Amino acid sequence: MRRMRSRLLGSLFLALGLHAQAPVSPQTPAAPRASQPPPAVVAGIPVNYDEARVGAYTLPDPLLLANGKRVNNPGTWWKKRRPQIEALFETEQYGRDPGRPSHESFDVTDKGTLALGGKAIRKQVTISFSTDQAWPRIHLLIYLPAVARKPVPIFFTINFGAIQNAVDDPGITPIEVWNPRTGLKMMPPPGRGFGRIDVTPLLDAGFGVATYYYGDVDPDSLNGFPNGIRARYLKPGQTQRDSADWGSIAAWAWGMSRVEDYFQTDPAIDATRVAIHGVSRLGKTVMWAGAHDRRFALVIASCSGEGGAALSRRDYGETIAHLTAPSRYPYQFAANYAQWAGFPDKAPMDANLLIALIAPRPLLLQTGNTDYWSDPKGEFLAEVAAAPVYRLLGKDPLDTDLWPAAKTSILHDLGYYMHDGGHGMVPTDWAVYIQFMKMHLHPEP
Repeated sequence: MRRMRSRLLGSLFLALGLHAQAPVSPQTPAAPRASQPPPAVVAGIPVNYDEARVGAYTLPDPLLLANGKRVNNPGTWWKKRRPQIEALFETEQYGRDPGRPSHESFDVTDKGTLALGGKAIRKQVTISFSTDQAWPRIHLLIYLPAVARKPVPIFFTINFGAIQNAVDDPGITPIEVWNPRTGLKMMPPPGRGFGRIDVTPLLDAGFGVATYYYGDVDPDSLNGFPNGIRARYLKPGQTQRDSADWGSIAAWAWGMSRVEDYFQTDPAIDATRVAIHGVSRLGKTVMWAGAHDRRFALVIASCSGEGGAALSRRDYGETIAHLTAPSRYPYQFAANYAQWAGFPDKAPMDANLLIALIAPRPLLLQTGNTDYWSDPKGEFLAEVAAAPVYRLLGKDPLDTDLWPAAKTSILHDLGYYMHDGGHGMVPTDWAVYIQFMKMHLHPEP
């Protein structure tokens, strides 16, 4: 009955002619929302929270080539299987991006100012993608340990809010954000709201910190396309994107790659030791950024759920049908993604393949044990299913298929941690992040 219901729902999306084959969440820290009952119906689509209704499913094999032959050595993985998987996510889920812009430039407006009581050196950088000043631009905020004498590794988090509200620092040049009601830019009220960053323990551990507001690249709204970067890449005569063109998540991830372009020019930053981080839909963003851009050294995805690290085939919590419902977030993905609504078992990709694309680099999935909407168990099982690729490349996966209890961390090359609570981050998650990054990025004391 569950599959029949899903297929009926999926037929609504197939009618769009595609080929057959909540509100913005706070960044950090966020209070657990375990006391709120999970929604039973979203966008008119029922939500399953019953493990007994998950049923049997078969995941796509990350080590099986499209021609049916098995991958048995790293060379075949890198030359054949990995490109096949990456192409699936480009065309069927996130969409193809245009690559590095030919007119990219960096304007370092704050070249290094002592900040945060002398603990940090603050930098501010404007990243432009075109000589046309009407194009979107990234306003990048960076803090480096003031005592550093060598290039430092970076904790780079993509932010839901304005950078001036991310850190208590009056020296930050304020920026505007998109008003979701009017579709216009506005100066946000002062104070630390979305995107708060606990900078001090990261600096003390030897890490720099960087962040940018995701709306700098693309607005997070159904009607935001004309104001974002994706509209600037339409072909002559094209008025709307093609079925495999990039969605907003790919655009935000593309923006993270443009920040990495800058990191490679800054002698105070070790661009080979950059950890990327995001929460909720920005957790999905860093999953794709890490999979698509191998320059990032480590990925930390918080509560990325469906469309990120959770297995679609479980049909648990949020589903592809919920994500791509016309009233919700179809703009965040390639239009092709909607064809799998109701048919996750027919899709050629699932989250275990996305995790495999990040291999052999370290990945930490952080979630909450009551975040049923994001399916924390489905994220864990996706990592379990990606283990063969990590082993093939000589790395240490989770080494267990037993789902751990809350507050029990597994920190190998693949990492997993649930706090006791709901969606987003809680303050105690920071210590796990820092422990994982220190294990793999080895900051100077």
